[in-house]
Amino acid sequence: MSERPDRRTPPSAAKRAAWRRPGSPGATPPAGAQPPAPQPAPPAPAPPNHRSVIDSAVYRDGRRIASPATLADTFRQLREEPDGMAWIGLHRPTEPELHSLAAEFNLHELAVEDALEAHQRPKLERYGDTLFVVLRAARYLDAQEEVEFGELHVFVGPDFLITVRHGGAPDLSSVRRRMEGTPELLSLGPEAALYAILDAVVDGYAPVVEGVQTDIDEIETEVFRGDPAVSRRIYELSREMVEFQRATRPLVGMLHGLMAGFAKYGTDEELQRYLRDVADHVTHTSERVDGFRQALTEILTVNATLVSQQQNAEMRALAEAGFEQNEEIKKISSWAAILFAPTLVGTVYGMNFEAMPELRWVFGYPFAVALMAAVCISLYLIFKRRDWL
Repeated sequence: MSERPDRRTPPSAAKRAAWRRPGSPGATPPAGAQPPAPQPAPPAPAPPNHRSVIDSAVYRDGRRIASPATLADTFRQLREEPDGMAWIGLHRPTEPELHSLAAEFNLHELAVEDALEAHQRPKLERYGDTLFVVLRAARYLDAQEEVEFGELHVFVGPDFLITVRHGGAPDLSSVRRRMEGTPELLSLGPEAALYAILDAVVDGYAPVVEGVQTDIDEIETEVFRGDPAVSRRIYELSREMVEFQRATRPLVGMLHGLMAGFAKYGTDEELQRYLRDVADHVTHTSERVDGFRQALTEILTVNATLVSQQQNAEMRALAEAGFEQNEEIKKISSWAAILFAPTLVGTVYGMNFEAMPELRWVFGYPFAVALMAAVCISLYLIFKRRDWL
């Protein structure tokens, strides 16, 4: 077997032609090729109980010929296969592992930094003959009724594909099995695997869309039922839709950018049809997500209106209850005042002091009774005129 050139420096055009796939990106080798640099050192050992290499395989003509256990074994096996392709799947790799991959495959330091830090928006960047793609996967959690987002970084080169996954989604093992089940498609090169990954990420949006649609239907019912907790649910779902929109909207431009490079990079016709289908799906999903955001905004407005109407009704009921209470207080106060006058007169003349005036007057008693009656009648007429009685 011929020795594969080291990727820390650009290989010569003759050596690159020996292992480049037809239709791969970066078909024109860079000028000023340099001799191969020394072989990179094996990656540093990972911490205990940490397994970042989920699956690593070397393919020839679309069929797996080796399943190396370590990155160093993968590098060695790939050098021994001039027509081979490596597919390395990583989950939260360590910094030494990524730097080892960067040294072996000549990955740009900015792309490596993005893959390490994560928290990137979906994007597509080209560094020489290497394509760097960032994707945001999503999955719907039925138990929590919420959307969970994951992040996926993909490095695509002439004879390699590296996936760096942050989060639980997407499940790339099913993508690998699917591609291994169609070796004629996998034999088209790393970009075929990239398109399969794009398709898996976009197809993963469909259950999320259905789950969100169900949530919106439930929210509409809760809004008109007057559920007090619905406002919080609307707000949380709206935030998830903002994240979902950030995950899907950039994909439309990314896929159209890939389609624009079909002629330049000689992309296989089957892959062109594949990518166009993915672009149609992501466009449909993006439109659905935009519709969800608009629907949630309208639902929030309706809910605010209904809450305001309910508050107004409660305030009106409280005002009516207060008015009725005031009327009762007026009546009680009026009768208390009416009864207070004779009580006062009777109390004064009930003191039984001998020196009190009018005690021995013949008309004293009738006068006192008449005075109490006159005061009571006068107070009654006054309160009645003021609608207190």
